[in-house]
Amino acid sequence: QVQLVESGGGLVQAGGSLRLSCAASGRTFNYAMGWFRQAPGKEREFVAAIRWSGSITSYADSVKGRFTLSGDNAKNTLYLQMNSLKPEDTAVYYCAARTSAATSGRPAEFDYWGQGTQVTVAS
Repeated sequence: QVQLVESGGGLVQAGGSLRLSCAASGRTFNYAMGWFRQAPGKEREFVAAIRWSGSITSYADSVKGRFTLSGDNAKNTLYLQMNSLKPEDTAVYYCAARTSAATSGRPAEFDYWGQGTQVTVAS
């Protein structure tokens, strides 16, 4: 069983930065981990994903060049550094894990989810 706890959300001005953290407990070695977000009235969408045991990452086009995904194996923690934030980045951000080494952009392919953390970008 895997438990995921996100932190680091908050209110920031457009152009600002935030770093989200996802602390994982349980067996996550060789899992793929990812971040998704969901804005009010919209479907949950892919943000970024990483193969936990390596450095293979993928990003949504909307965040490429602005967001960076990284992991600390010793702390079993996943980070999402978000720079140059825009109002359209406002959403609840969720950390997710899947029991497969392959990254994916589909929420349905992830097996474990955190409770989410709110990110609000003011214009």
